[in-house]
Amino acid sequence: MSGPGAWETFHESVRGVNKARNQDRCLVQGTGTARDPLILTVADGHGSASYPRSHVGAHYATDLFANRAREFAMSVADRDRAGWRGRLRDYARIGLPERLVRDWQSEVLRHWERNPTPDEDPKSPGPILRLYGSTLIGAVLTPDLFVAWQLGDGELTVVDGDGEVRLPLAPARAELGDETASLCMRNAWRSVRVHWEPLPDPVRAPRLVALSTDGLSKSFVSDEGFTEFAAGLHRRLAERGVPGVAEDIPRWLAEASRHSGDDTTLVLARRSAEGPATDEGSDESQGESRDESRDESQDEAAEGPGSSPVDPRIPYCEERERP
Repeated sequence: MSGPGAWETFHESVRGVNKARNQDRCLVQGTGTARDPLILTVADGHGSASYPRSHVGAHYATDLFANRAREFAMSVADRDRAGWRGRLRDYARIGLPERLVRDWQSEVLRHWERNPTPDEDPKSPGPILRLYGSTLIGAVLTPDLFVAWQLGDGELTVVDGDGEVRLPLAPARAELGDETASLCMRNAWRSVRVHWEPLPDPVRAPRLVALSTDGLSKSFVSDEGFTEFAAGLHRRLAERGVPGVAEDIPRWLAEASRHSGDDTTLVLARRSAEGPATDEGSDESQGESRDESRDESQDEAAEGPGSSPVDPRIPYCEERERP
């Protein structure tokens, strides 16, 4: 849990019923100032027999996201050159997802080289990557910018100052059956959905940002049930603050896990009504808030700053089955 300041944070993960290992990972860093951005991330290792090392894949996913997100946020704070917003938005939509997927897949292959399974001899990297398959959701919050990324299932939930609940990274089309996008897929970066939201007005900025694995949402019989849970959580936090509900959340997640049968993880950041934290060098950005999702039909030649072609030895794995 965070100390005093504009943001209160909390994270908790509960192992699924009858599961030998929790495949979820989560991470919270920073305070939300321009020089110390708030970074939230969760990853859901696929967990079935086809993905025996997915807990390792989820661990790499959260750590690597935090590193890339911090670099991105430092670029937000450095605005000496004209046109910084457009370049950063392009990098958020294209360059960062490419780099993150490449980092993850390369790290997984190195882990395999250090820790091969004696009775397995994959003939190509594809089957190796599949062993580590994981989803990922991550967010960066600075005083005047909120950016989030999602690959695969799970939810990014935002509650605004008026109590409205929104899911800005919900897919346009529901995924079929028990399949979802994964970091181990070929060109996985093309499936990353991106939310870009400048925050010119602190009064209208989000009051609650929550990231959760699908073990939470699928414990409800409907999408409306999950939305009502998020609204109720926001009300309790507004009344009691994070310390006031810190003992209740693990119990709620355990109950959700009993219904879904899956590992259940929640990361949240709640901002007080006084407005966002600031520090020297931060300022209010201009522009309209907007959502931007990646589209697989985007020009393949578009690249963000520092992006490079995907390592040709890294192939893909099929979309994974949920546990």
